[in-house]
Amino acid sequence: MRLFQLTLATIFQRKAWVLCVLAVCILPFALPLLSSATEKPLLVQPARVLAAWNTLWICTLLWGFFTAARQGEDNAKSGIGEYFLTTGVSATRQLFEIWLAVFCCIAPMTLATVAICQFGASPADPAERSMWWLLNLQYASLFLLVIAPLLALATALASRFGSIVGFAVALGLTLYGLWGVGYLDNMLKLEENPILHGLWLYSPQYRFADLTQRLYFKSGALPSAAFWTMILYFGGILAVYTGLSRLCFRTRLST
Repeated sequence: MRLFQLTLATIFQRKAWVLCVLAVCILPFALPLLSSATEKPLLVQPARVLAAWNTLWICTLLWGFFTAARQGEDNAKSGIGEYFLTTGVSATRQLFEIWLAVFCCIAPMTLATVAICQFGASPADPAERSMWWLLNLQYASLFLLVIAPLLALATALASRFGSIVGFAVALGLTLYGLWGVGYLDNMLKLEENPILHGLWLYSPQYRFADLTQRLYFKSGALPSAAFWTMILYFGGILAVYTGLSRLCFRTRLST
């Protein structure tokens, strides 16, 4: 795991992660105080939920994808990938170790967000609180399952086409899956279009993994059947993106 250690050390040395950690830990408490939520104490906790998860999404989409893309490009351009090939570390193993280093930075921030929502924004009603921890865990599981293959895709594309492409594609796919498919769905409800319907059908429906509104309105945990269906769905996307990432990933400039 030498490449993993090297990548993780590089990420820590650049220190941009410090800003993300501070944002994830501080903004959920600071932003509600600056908003109109302070006028009604009942709104402070929902506002904290919105601030916590939105901060995590923003940090992951911007810093996480950028870091993954940069590490993928550096691995190919600097000669590190070629060196590790000579030591017997395959391209698949290199992609995994780079991905794991970035993922190990995102996962603790996700757990911190869950902890903030669990201990700093849990509902007062005992009936609602009993399902609060389960909903938080469901959200964290879906979030990580969505982000994990996109980090690998950003790394792989950057190793072949450059960090800008890797970052832009991963960011574009996520934004499209979170909001773009919703607009497309609304268009199809107004007017049927076979081409757009086919596009919508094969689009990644990341919006289903965003449970922020469910937390905000205290709707309770997802039913088990629905949750495991979503796990299988996003697991299938993970398998597809993993295959694409391995096909795109390269360890040196010339192959």
